[in-house]
Amino acid sequence: MLQRPPRTSAEQIRQAIAARIINGDLAPGTPLDEQGLATEFSVSRTPIREALRLLRSSGLVEQRPHASAVVAKPDEATLAGMFEVMAYLEALCAGLSAVTMSVVERQALNTHHSAMAAMVRDGDAEAYVEANELFHSMIYHGAHNGYLFELTSATRQRLQPFRRAQFETLGRLGQSHEEHSKVVAAILCGDRSGAELSMRSHITTVKHAYRRLADG
Repeated sequence: MLQRPPRTSAEQIRQAIAARIINGDLAPGTPLDEQGLATEFSVSRTPIREALRLLRSSGLVEQRPHASAVVAKPDEATLAGMFEVMAYLEALCAGLSAVTMSVVERQALNTHHSAMAAMVRDGDAEAYVEANELFHSMIYHGAHNGYLFELTSATRQRLQPFRRAQFETLGRLGQSHEEHSKVVAAILCGDRSGAELSMRSHITTVKHAYRRLADG
């Protein structure tokens, strides 16, 4: 007896579309056509609508009256506010990591950071972007505060399309790694205030790099 292939759920569709947005495959402002997505995922429009609803709740998608859903494109003031909150959240994570990370976690962070230097030398932006995700996640985990981890991860996901864009600017890989070096050095020596200041400065620089790119 032939078995039907498993149905694609709204959550699976949400994850697939979210990944495209976060990876930059769907740029801010891109329309999301329900019928086209239904055809692509071989489902009715019902799970597509549910997936888009879930994406709206996370801020990755906007729904305009009498129009298709689009990949969210916040205005300049909103985006600046999001980066400001992100800077404080990541600074808090870095500061807590400086005092709560285990020896093993510190060693792993330092090893990972060192490995990213080769990606900078090779100009391998794709590998660096992926490694950058892990770098920041290691610091979120190192804070050992579950609620802070959730808040920071959710805010990072919302900003991800804009954070990734920064690496298109000339020399940004090397600058990013130098900024990371200051954060890592502070964490390794247990300097909470130094880690907070270095991380806040890093995220602020990310915001400025994106703005320079957007302003062309």
